[in-house]
Amino acid sequence: MFKKVASDVLGLSDIGTVIKPEDYDKVDADDYVMHEDGEKIYFLIKSKTDEYCFTNKALIHVDGTSAVSKKRTLKRYDYYAHRVSNVVLETAGTIDLDVEIKFQIGNTPFSIDVHKKHLEELKDLYKALIKIEEISNDHDNYMEYAKQSLQMAASVFTNNRINESNISEQFKEINDIAFNWLMNAKKQYNLKDYGFVFDLFIQQ
Repeated sequence: MFKKVASDVLGLSDIGTVIKPEDYDKVDADDYVMHEDGEKIYFLIKSKTDEYCFTNKALIHVDGTSAVSKKRTLKRYDYYAHRVSNVVLETAGTIDLDVEIKFQIGNTPFSIDVHKKHLEELKDLYKALIKIEEISNDHDNYMEYAKQSLQMAASVFTNNRINESNISEQFKEINDIAFNWLMNAKKQYNLKDYGFVFDLFIQQ
């Protein structure tokens, strides 16, 4: 019942409004957050047609075709699979009613208009997204260094240990070492939970 009248209750228009935590249960996106798996909403922007729900693990976009239609398309962008990049915050001019936050997640660009009264809150979101982008870039670099290091180590190891009499056993040994090493590196450098970043910047 609450979600059907959310636009009226929350005073929404085509310009986005930042929803307070106590009102998260009035929006559609909350139904698609994986609370059972430790997922938590940290920031939520809602207009009459769209919802942009930033959790510790993903951006959940509830895409509405129009304010009067009940049809919604749910799109989920996990941060570990869809990198955040090109984060920009455009503040309002003297006569503007809205500010704009822009970013790209994976290959999908977003440009979200939000009422200028929420500028201070958007600054916090901006900083959180910038930090996620920075961490993701660092981890991509670390993974590339790790792969290069492994290739060099495997080359040296192979050149010094290959014995044609048991080459299959040595190949399996090298392959097992490389696989386990890369899996450990991936766990370390491919974060799935950015709750610590949102906790640092988002005031709730």
